[in-house]
Amino acid sequence: MSAIRVPNAKIALSTASVYPERTPDAFELAQRLGYDGVEIMVGQDPVSQDVEVLERLVDHYQMPILAVHAPCLLVTQRVWGRDPWLKLQRARRAAERLGAQTVVVHPPFRWQRDYARDFEVGLARMRDETDVVFAVENMFPLRARGSEVVPYAPGWNPIDYDFPDVTLDLSHTAVSGSDAMEMAAKLGDRLAHLHLADGVGTTNKDEHLVPGRGNQPCAQMLERLAGNGYGGLVVLEINTRRAASRSERIDDLAEALAFARLHLAPSGRR
Repeated sequence: MSAIRVPNAKIALSTASVYPERTPDAFELAQRLGYDGVEIMVGQDPVSQDVEVLERLVDHYQMPILAVHAPCLLVTQRVWGRDPWLKLQRARRAAERLGAQTVVVHPPFRWQRDYARDFEVGLARMRDETDVVFAVENMFPLRARGSEVVPYAPGWNPIDYDFPDVTLDLSHTAVSGSDAMEMAAKLGDRLAHLHLADGVGTTNKDEHLVPGRGNQPCAQMLERLAGNGYGGLVVLEINTRRAASRSERIDDLAEALAFARLHLAPSGRR
């Protein structure tokens, strides 16, 4: 008998997806469009850094925070202090208090030598102290004049290391020229978190297109996860900063959600 198999995976909106609008706008749009929750990108917006204000937003919009993205970007080096371990500890405490199940973390930059050296051991120690999942995200090398520079240590690709939980970002696979489906297959149960976005593989350009507008296997990935009973999060992390108007931004966010819902619930036989 033909039936629709709906996985347990929830679909969240990254607050980064509404930039240059602010964190509260992400809650409002996520509620309006029917997302299951939000992922907080902790950044320069003071609201994203303030757990008490975030709690009020959760209550006001009845929109849960499902994940916290730790401040790992170059532009957020001073957010929550300069010590990367203290940043992760603060992200963990925020996730615990807000009821988020996942903290997304990037690999260390190469110049963060002490942090990079102890990264795997330190993450393992932190996992023993909490039920929050630390999901290390795949990044990408930079290319210039025929050479390749990897700004991350121990590396940009978490598949090569023993991290038990990984975030797979499909815009990043486009930049790195990786086979996203092969990466998912190698990760197996270690794939705990998905950043759903698209890209065409432009050199050094992390595009975060609406799914379906690039060349990444966004639909196939969702269908694979649905078929495997994936229980992690699917987070729409798209770039809408070039939207000509707020209505265009809303259309992009609605299209992204519709794409995810369509391909996360394929027909099958029981």
